Amino acid sequence: MAKTIAIASGKGGTGKTTFAVNLACVSNKPVVLLDCDVEAPNTHLFFSKQWDTEDEVYVNSPVIDEKLCVGCGECQKHCRFKAIILLRDKPLVTYELCHSCGACVLACPSNIISEKPRAIGVKRTLQSGKLKLIQGELNIGEARSSALIDHLKRVTVEREIVFIDAPPGTSCATIAAISDVDYLVLVTEPTPLGFNDLKLAVEMAARLNLKVGVIINKSDIGKEPIKKYCRDKEISIIAEMGYDQSLAKAYSEGKLVLQALPEYQEKFNSILSCIYKEMSKCKK
Repeated sequence: MAKTIAIASGKGGTGKTTFAVNLACVSNKPVVLLDCDVEAPNTHLFFSKQWDTEDEVYVNSPVIDEKLCVGCGECQKHCRFKAIILLRDKPLVTYELCHSCGACVLACPSNIISEKPRAIGVKRTLQSGKLKLIQGELNIGEARSSALIDHLKRVTVEREIVFIDAPPGTSCATIAAISDVDYLVLVTEPTPLGFNDLKLAVEMAARLNLKVGVIINKSDIGKEPIKKYCRDKEISIIAEMGYDQSLAKAYSEGKLVLQALPEYQEKFNSILSCIYKEMSKCKK
């Protein structure tokens, strides 16, 4: 069974995707990289290949036969997510709130509610050497990011390691991406916002009972007491990386750090080895 490593961050802009993509690429094993930042996916920008496959992702949504509906309100009563309301005894479905739980179908005494597939986004894949990239992109205006992420994580692949590029922050989408992973890497920076959001992310991970390691990126730009915080919380500091303008330039041009700056090969190898070592201590 594949081991899963999620790369996340309390806030955007810390370097999460940089580490996710380059750690996946530096691995000498066949790996899968899941881009679960489905509202703003960008891992594909680091690969010159076109997509090998592209498929729509669907969720089930209720369809009510209004001609046969008696306006009893049972569907509204049993919808936990307030996705169905009655207007003049006629049910109105707000699909953005629907979680496809099927409660309304079971609750309807007239059996006039059915379900039909509704597209919420797309799943794309490409193969680049030993790396297989699987990316999700949510449709514009769609709110079901967690459902799309769950679909991506259910994809069965024969790989030893799966890397997950998680959405930033501590939202429902982030929780969907990192739940049940074998190890969580939090990328942070020593700024007031970075430190504050790291603490929120650590609390989220504790609620999910996840083993956590921290990478301090741009470690020379601030003075926040992240090291002391990690020591007090018994969190491993996997690596520190100072600010490097050439690295930022390579990222902005859509280049892999490993290709643009080969001198970083040893650094990323060391980080990956440290992650594997920390994973070996985990009891799942």
